[in-house]
Amino acid sequence: MRDYKETSMKHHKYLIVGGGMTADSAVHGIRRIDQEGAIAMICEERHLPYDRPPLTKSLWKDTPFESIWRNAHGLNVAMHLGKKVVALDPSKNTATDDAGNVYTYEKLLLATGGSVRRFPDASESIIYFRTADDYRKLRDLSEYGSDFVVVGGGFIGSEIAAALVMNNKRVTMIFPENGIGARIYPQPLVEFINSYYRGKGVTVLASETVKSVRTAGTKTIVTTGNGTEISADGVVAGMGILPNTELAVQAGLMVDNGIVVDEQLRTSNPDIYAAGDVANFHSTILDKRIRVEHEDNANAMGEMAGRNMAGQADNYHHQPFFYSDLFDLGYEAVGELDASLDIVEDWKELFRKGVIYYLRNGHVRGVLLWNTWGQVPAATQLIAEKATHSRATLQGLITD
Repeated sequence: MRDYKETSMKHHKYLIVGGGMTADSAVHGIRRIDQEGAIAMICEERHLPYDRPPLTKSLWKDTPFESIWRNAHGLNVAMHLGKKVVALDPSKNTATDDAGNVYTYEKLLLATGGSVRRFPDASESIIYFRTADDYRKLRDLSEYGSDFVVVGGGFIGSEIAAALVMNNKRVTMIFPENGIGARIYPQPLVEFINSYYRGKGVTVLASETVKSVRTAGTKTIVTTGNGTEISADGVVAGMGILPNTELAVQAGLMVDNGIVVDEQLRTSNPDIYAAGDVANFHSTILDKRIRVEHEDNANAMGEMAGRNMAGQADNYHHQPFFYSDLFDLGYEAVGELDASLDIVEDWKELFRKGVIYYLRNGHVRGVLLWNTWGQVPAATQLIAEKATHSRATLQGLITD
C-alpha cells in the first residue's frame, strides 16, 4: 500500500479512471511492459485498491480486514483519491474531475465499474452493498443489531444472508423470484436452496417485493408488497449493478450494455480502453458479446488492458469464471448460467456435489461446478469444443 502516493497534477502517459481490482491489475499490466511511464489513477472512493469478494465472504469468517488491500509492489502510481472524473475530451486527450482539475494523457483506461441498483425514494438507512465502506457500515450495525433484512436473492443477497446468519444474526430475505438464485439454478436446486437456507434459520420470502422502507427510532421498518411489516436493525440490498457508462456516452464512445471494446480492449477511440464490469467484449468461446461482473474478469481483463496500453497487441480471449459461497456449499462456474436453457444435472450426491450443464441446441454453453473443485479448465474446454451433447454423453464427464 505504501507504494501508492498522492501527487500534484501533471501530464501522465497512462491515466486510469477507477480504483478497483481492474484498475490495479491494469497498473501491473502496464509495468510488465513499461517500467518508467507515468501512471495516474483517479478513484471516487477514498481507499487504495482492494479485493471486493472478501466483503461478502472471508471477512465474515474472521479474516482480518487489512487482508483486502492489494499490494502495489513499488509500481510508482500517482493516486487521486476521492475524486470523480466528470468529463472527457478525446480530441484533446484530457479528463476533468469534479474539483475542476484537468488531467492529460496518452492512453486512458475506463475502469469505472458499476453502480448499485437502488429503490426510488426509499429510506437512506438501506445499505446498498458494494464497497468496503458498506462492509464496515454493516459490520458496525451487526455489532449491536440482531435482526436484518436482505433484499435480493442473487449472488450478493445470498452471500450476505449467509454471512450474517453465520455471525448469529436473524435474517429475512426478500426477492421477487420464486427462489434463491432462480435465474441461474435449475428449479429442483432452487427449491433445495430455499429449504437449506430456511434450515439455517433464514426467513425466505420468495415471490415477494418491497413496498416501502422507513425508519422508526433506531429500527428500520420494511413493508412488503402484501402488507407485512418487518422491523430490522439493518436493511441490506443486493439487487445488482448498472455499468457506469456516463463518461463514455459524454465522450461519444460506443455504448451497448456497457462500453463496447474490441479484442484488444480498445473502445471506439483508439487511445481509450475499457475493462472490468463496465466493458462489453466479444467472448470467443461463446461467440457473443458479454459483460462480466466478477473478480476473474476484472483481474485478467485489467492486466491485458494495461499491457496493450503500453504497446502490446494481445487479444482478450479469456473466458472468465466466477464462484460463490453459501454456508458450507459453494461452487465455481463458467459460461452462460441461465435457467431458461436446457439443463442436464449430474449429481454425485443430490444437491450436495455434482455438475450442472447448460445447453442450447445440444451445445454446452455453461457449466456449474457445485462443490466440485479444480475443474474450471475442463469446463471451459468443454464449452470451447462446441460439440453436440446429450444427457447420456454428459453423465460423469467432469468430476473431481
